[in-house]
Amino acid sequence: MKKERIVLSTKTHQMEAVLHLPEKACEQGVILAHGAGSNMDSPFMRFFHERIAEAGYSCMRFNFPYMQAGKKAPDPQPVLIAAYREAVKSMPAAKLVIGGKSMGGRIASYVAGEERVNGLMFIGYPLHPPGKPDQLRDEHLYSIRKPMIFLSGTRDPFARPDLFSNTLKRIGNFAVLHSVEGGGHSLEVPRKSGVSEPEVLEGALGAILRWLETLRS
Repeated sequence: MKKERIVLSTKTHQMEAVLHLPEKACEQGVILAHGAGSNMDSPFMRFFHERIAEAGYSCMRFNFPYMQAGKKAPDPQPVLIAAYREAVKSMPAAKLVIGGKSMGGRIASYVAGEERVNGLMFIGYPLHPPGKPDQLRDEHLYSIRKPMIFLSGTRDPFARPDLFSNTLKRIGNFAVLHSVEGGGHSLEVPRKSGVSEPEVLEGALGAILRWLETLRS
């Protein structure tokens, strides 16, 4: 597997990205973007990126401009979208699944209309801000007519269970759910659950790889 560290450039910003290319060519690629509070090199992001690449897919992870600059506050949405579009443009694969952790996945959903995109992956989709279930971020999802996989914890403060269930029902057959019982926004579960973090992450990864295989076939 070939690993490259590259630079993505928009009209106003430059960001680093890590690209893994399998030895055997694969037309399906995957792009993952980080959440609001962590960069592309967090253990969580590296786990999914590296394991998806090991499964034979071209895989890219990248920093949004604010994170590249060492800032805490996310960029305005147009800047985030422009950065994601540049990642799509720079990805050498015929077909792309795009997505990411929380905010990264939400920004990917605004780029879903790109021609090469054939699926979306949401790890902890932020359906609403914590404690503000009236501020839903769902309406644009219903116009996306492409396969989507959602990985979500049942205790996620960004996705109240009843509202999240209604959202998936409205999306219909385009949506696949991998639910982590008792999981939080990063799929983490309480220690008393008896399930370890590696087990949770491996379960989520398995769901992703099975879903990706359906796109390939």
